[in-house]
Amino acid sequence: MVWDSSRPVPWRRLFKEWAIYAAVMAVVFGLILRSATALGSAIGLLLSLPMYLAFGAVLAKLGYQRPRLARGQRASSATPGGSTTSPPRHRPAPTRRTSTGASQHPRRTTKTRRR
Repeated sequence: MVWDSSRPVPWRRLFKEWAIYAAVMAVVFGLILRSATALGSAIGLLLSLPMYLAFGAVLAKLGYQRPRLARGQRASSATPGGSTTSPPRHRPAPTRRTSTGASQHPRRTTKTRRR
């Protein structure tokens, strides 16, 4: 990965991820610490915002792209106005080793009894 100043930084996504993190941590701090150090925890959460944004911006400029949070969305490779789904993969032709069915378990055609 090489620094590229023309790469875009997903600011909206970074803010959204930090907001989710801050909300979860506020609940955790509220449940565990109660009101003993609530002010210090709130200040720490607010100070984590610029650090998270700076770290995320540096990673974005280096070319790092995290997977999407939502399942249905794809990375930035989607074309505007085009379909975001890839064509379905075709199954390879069955071989002797991968085939299932009659070729794997041949039936006996002769009925001979052993005495």
